[in-house]
Amino acid sequence: MKKMIDIDFGSARYDELVELRYKVLLEPLGLKFLDSYREKEIGYIHIGCVESLDDKLVGGLMMIPLNDKEIRLMQVAVDAKYQREGVGHLMVDYAEKRARKAGYSKLIMHAMLSVVHFYETLGFKAEGDIFEENGITFVKMVKKI
Repeated sequence: MKKMIDIDFGSARYDELVELRYKVLLEPLGLKFLDSYREKEIGYIHIGCVESLDDKLVGGLMMIPLNDKEIRLMQVAVDAKYQREGVGHLMVDYAEKRARKAGYSKLIMHAMLSVVHFYETLGFKAEGDIFEENGITFVKMVKKI
């Protein structure tokens, strides 16, 4: 059984989340995680998914407030051993509820083309043109909540 948790910036669990994000999202693309980037994450909302039996972190994401109405979903990562088990769906659902409760009315994200269909099944809509950041192709996706 999986459960969702909030993760405090700078905690040991946050360090686990950073390592998971690196392992799942950056390392396969040959990118490095820069420790100097951590300071920017202080004001972000960090969410994790843990396995209830052993308290292992199996997934996580960040949300970054953009303004009073919009919040950006970023770096949704699920450990490869737990992919295709609904962990990503659980995390995005939780993030959406948390954002709505905090008063936001729109979730925004930049999705790699390989995961666009996944987000479409969760109610996100592609908006605008395909674009590139750091050699990776994305599309902006939006969901009103």
